[in-house]
Amino acid sequence: MKVVLEDISANGTRTGEPERRGRKASKEIRRQQLIEATIDSLAKRGYAETTMADVADGAGLSRGIVNFHFESKEKLLVATLQYMADEYADHWMAALEKAGPSAAAKLWALVAADFDRKITTKRKLAAWCAFWGEAKSRPTYQALCGARDARYQDIFEGLVTEMKAQAGYDFEPKALTLALCAMMEGLWWRLMMSDGLTREGALQAAIEYVVAAFPQHMTREGPKTK
Repeated sequence: MKVVLEDISANGTRTGEPERRGRKASKEIRRQQLIEATIDSLAKRGYAETTMADVADGAGLSRGIVNFHFESKEKLLVATLQYMADEYADHWMAALEKAGPSAAAKLWALVAADFDRKITTKRKLAAWCAFWGEAKSRPTYQALCGARDARYQDIFEGLVTEMKAQAGYDFEPKALTLALCAMMEGLWWRLMMSDGLTREGALQAAIEYVVAAFPQHMTREGPKTK
């Protein structure tokens, strides 16, 4: 049996595990507020112009709180990128899990997940754009996302290979996978540039691509069922 030790504070309140949990929750809430404010600042000001003061003001917190949680702008930005990368990975992995066993359904789910309104908001797309602009000169950023990008592409290649085996398509799976992923990244860039392309329009363009590439498996309404 686990025993929780409690103390009585000077004002008569009990301290111990519940209070520690409260402090931990409060710390996590503050960190999340600061990360969300960083995303807002990146979207509004860009990478170079975002400062710790901007983030503190955006979160409605003191500048000392920002320094307490992250110590430096670089650590704050790394934590923000980590949060966004985790959110994106969790999103597409959940979509994959819900899709069912067929390769066509899984690929359709991955494509749809990339243009889900939870992921492709203007502020998040702008923040991604800010990070991607710095990635070439910052190995930490590349390391954070590189392994996950490789895993993502490997999953696509496995699904493409499986559908080729099922239908006898005349394409090379690795090359088609690269083209598919590049097409989706290109649509993200168009959305980031705010050139009039909508999220719905980008999803429709991606659907047209997969329908053309996998006519035995896909329709514009979704994967075929056999």
